[in-house]
Amino acid sequence: MVINATPTVVVVDDSPSIKTIFERGMEGLNVKLRIFDSAQSSWEYLAINKPDLLFLNIKMPGKDGLTYLKELRQLPLHRDTAVVMISSKDYAQDRTIANELGARDFLTKPMPIRAITDIVVKYIGN
Repeated sequence: MVINATPTVVVVDDSPSIKTIFERGMEGLNVKLRIFDSAQSSWEYLAINKPDLLFLNIKMPGKDGLTYLKELRQLPLHRDTAVVMISSKDYAQDRTIANELGARDFLTKPMPIRAITDIVVKYIGN
């Protein structure tokens, strides 16, 4: 018997408004949502868990999202994790680095709930 596990979406972003947008956006989807406010607070979870989709903010206090993605990619567990970068700035350099690190998509804040749900459906279905 095969049991289909509920897909997990992880968000690492220090913005309370982003937390609210993701909580609202995931309401109609069959996903588990885990939200962390920093790279540091998410490390223990991500060191042993592989989400189906990971959203990482680029500009955060402490460790930025691009540095964090580079560290995660060094873990065998996360070499192919689907990652979407989030940023309030749409800098070409950030997009280039994110692409080189294997990020699959890039969202610019502020983003409508629909943009988030479209990304979730694109990468994990629903």
